Amino acid sequence: MQSVIDSLLRYLSENWPELIWIVLVAGGASYLAGRRSRVAWRSREFLDRLNVSLTSIRDGKLLIRTLLEMDIHDIFLNKAASQRIVQLAKQTKASNPLIPIPKDDLWYYLNAVLNEVSERFAVGYLRQDAGLETRTESYLICLTCERAGSVRTQKIRAMIVRKQLLENLPEEEPALEASHHATRWQTLRFLAEQWKTAPHQFLVVELAL
Repeated sequence: MQSVIDSLLRYLSENWPELIWIVLVAGGASYLAGRRSRVAWRSREFLDRLNVSLTSIRDGKLLIRTLLEMDIHDIFLNKAASQRIVQLAKQTKASNPLIPIPKDDLWYYLNAVLNEVSERFAVGYLRQDAGLETRTESYLICLTCERAGSVRTQKIRAMIVRKQLLENLPEEEPALEASHHATRWQTLRFLAEQWKTAPHQFLVVELAL
């Protein structure tokens, strides 16, 4: 036992500068990570999360429903791609919530989201293939980071909107479930115009139930 203690003391005496450096680096990394978390909480900015939400209007009321929410790394499966979309999300403006993804990269990002969404509707696709009774509807997917109005949290959001709704958006603002949903109405109106002029920013998906 004494020999073990002597060996440990000898190791510590010979390597103490390196050990102190390791402790300092680990402590610094922990502090910076905690500081980033506190800053993100105060600013309500959670750009490491991707929220997939369905936006619809039913009986004259605007409805926003989360379909899924995941860590962006679990969706895009590539660290560089995840870091890049976070950088781009920070460039959105109150007047333009669409993430300015380069045209050549858009399909990669949108298709990654589509894969996650389609997985949730796998039963519908199988029922359709088997000739069973199903209902299909065309939806549009786009990537946004809303900053206008009183948005509670800033996240990367994959918005899913029924294609027919976006092409026939009512002129009058619908009733809102919450006052901060007024921002989503502004976003819908903006997206309706973008679908007409820049459809490449959207991906069309047919969902089956």
